[in-house]
Amino acid sequence: MTHALLSGAAAFAVALLAGRPFVHWIRAQRLGKAISEEGPSSHNIKAGTPTMGGLLIFAAVAIVTIPTNLFERLSILLPLGVVLSGMIVGAIDDLGTLTDRFRQRAALSWRLKFLYQLALSAIVAGVLYFALEVQSINIPWLGQFELGLFYIPIAIATVIATTTAVSITDGLDGLLGGTAAIAFGAYGVIAFIQGQLFLANFSFTVAGALLGFLWFNAHPAALFMGDTGALPLGAALATVALMTGHWLLLPIIGIVYVIEAGSTLMQIAYFKTTGGGRLFRMTPFHHHLELIGWSEPQVVMRLWLFGMTGAMVGIALALAV
Repeated sequence: MTHALLSGAAAFAVALLAGRPFVHWIRAQRLGKAISEEGPSSHNIKAGTPTMGGLLIFAAVAIVTIPTNLFERLSILLPLGVVLSGMIVGAIDDLGTLTDRFRQRAALSWRLKFLYQLALSAIVAGVLYFALEVQSINIPWLGQFELGLFYIPIAIATVIATTTAVSITDGLDGLLGGTAAIAFGAYGVIAFIQGQLFLANFSFTVAGALLGFLWFNAHPAALFMGDTGALPLGAALATVALMTGHWLLLPIIGIVYVIEAGSTLMQIAYFKTTGGGRLFRMTPFHHHLELIGWSEPQVVMRLWLFGMTGAMVGIALALAV
């Protein structure tokens, strides 16, 4: 655990030290975020805020992971590969959501994003099943069970659902960064309990890099994560959960993502079945809370509390296997 915690601290230091020059460079490149007209009008003031902060997060992860947690631990190439592919697709999407320089470029459609998620999830499932021989589920109080070929569609669905839910959550200063740091920290503890020290190191490294990013993403944000960060975070979290066998705990450890994605699905279903009715003033749920009078820091902090509680419950359940 000492190595894992120090890896997280090192990633935090790298992101913290590199953050200010990175923000200046992003501004110089005119990579400022355009604010969607579908969100609350109070967010219009954020237009032009530097984005693509995922590059900072995962640069810090790579700087710490490659020299300290890669050699003789080649299975860590799976979450690293997931991160790299997610960053590339996320960066392409982010370039279509800028205020100025790349305005002529369109963001990726939801269909293209889904095809990417489907392809990535199939690769992850195949590597886990055929190369790493991971095909189990851990059920609290009941133990571990092998799923055979049924594991592959389950793994595909887990990666797609987690990636989508995490991306939906990215909408307020510090919200996704904080909840993701909590979730990766929780899975770091679970991996350590299992003796998967390389996976614990990776999880805490991501958590530390996220904490360094939060220094610049705290309200009022000087840097946004963008899909460059959100897409690889969701896919990597699902991959780590699958590698521990405790993917059944994802809805608990990632309770905030369930709330955010669930509110969106409920709003869509209710709107279609009632011919225009709404359950919430706006979705995802964090926007509903803003519109009923909560300040942005209040929403973020209170959802962090849900995330912390979910993480504690998830670790407790993992100990019960």
